[in-house]
Amino acid sequence: MKRRGLSVSSAALACGAALVVAPPARAVVGGPPPAASAAPADDEESSSTCKETFPAGAERPRMTESFPDRGKSGYALVLDVTVVHGKGESILPSGLGAESTGEAMKALEAAGFYLPNAKGASAPKLETKVDGNQGQSHLTIPVVALPKKPGRAELTLPPLPIAMARASGEVRTLCTAPHTVVLEDPIANTPDPKPRGNPGPVRQLEEWTAAKYAAIGAACAAVVAALVAFLIRLWRRRPRPVPPPPPPRPPWEVALEELFDVRVAQLVEQGRFAEHFDRVSDAVRRYLGARYGFDGLETTTHEAMSALRRVSPFIGALTDIESFLHNADLVKFAKLTPTEPECHSALGQAEEIVRRTMPVEDRFANLPAPAAPQGGAP
Repeated sequence: MKRRGLSVSSAALACGAALVVAPPARAVVGGPPPAASAAPADDEESSSTCKETFPAGAERPRMTESFPDRGKSGYALVLDVTVVHGKGESILPSGLGAESTGEAMKALEAAGFYLPNAKGASAPKLETKVDGNQGQSHLTIPVVALPKKPGRAELTLPPLPIAMARASGEVRTLCTAPHTVVLEDPIANTPDPKPRGNPGPVRQLEEWTAAKYAAIGAACAAVVAALVAFLIRLWRRRPRPVPPPPPPRPPWEVALEELFDVRVAQLVEQGRFAEHFDRVSDAVRRYLGARYGFDGLETTTHEAMSALRRVSPFIGALTDIESFLHNADLVKFAKLTPTEPECHSALGQAEEIVRRTMPVEDRFANLPAPAAPQGGAP
């Protein structure tokens, strides 16, 4: 273990090493330092390095200590110190003896004890609890015992200074009692000991922040993408207004188309006179009902004429319509067989009725265009 020349003020909190389990020896210190705090004649110089700074007549806090009486060379020994003090007083966590000098460290090393690295695993600990007007601080100080000679050795831990601050800002120093420990060699009972190699490497885990942020970003992007896809799908499945149906064709266009189909069918040439007359009559009746607002196929001729006479303005072809409907009734109900000329005449009358009753603007729109004059300009 590397020795470090630390100041006495940082000695108690700059230590760390493996701890040795050994029967502790406890000592209670109260009032003035006990007689045991006076070191032997050989250690007078080391023990004199810790001096308490309490004014005359001031009450000294009660301090309880424990330190192992047996241990192993090169292993850490833990000094447990418990200080009972007032509510406004506190043990300084910065170290032992804030006003001490390097003499305390020299005395500690001269006695065969060293402080481990302050950044090691076995760092000193300070715990303070306050109960009413009284506080209790527990200070753990590990030290490493390194005797100068191999084999069994007996070392004495010199008094260590502990700094305590009062509510007024005054800093006072407490001194621990000296403690004796018997040390054994770690390999004393091992025949023909061999040096051990260095331990194998230990796997260390390092946080890969870039990968973590990338994974978090990818997860957030996936959630956002899923939400956007769900909203798009919901928007596409929304109820849409039905397009309006196309406007109905004018009844005169439908009637003229039906009459044209009858003419092209050539039923008269085939001798189907009654069928020809019936299709022409149905086309006219259907047209009159759609044109003037009644059911032309389901009404009788009398009912149809009554509805047509109430139309305003007056229908000019009303006489021709009545004649045509009566003739159609004779063929349909009286079983009168029409002749070929009568069939052609009925088809022409039907087309004339449709053209005479259709609106004026549509009537002239359906007329054929005049032929271009022959032989140059007029």
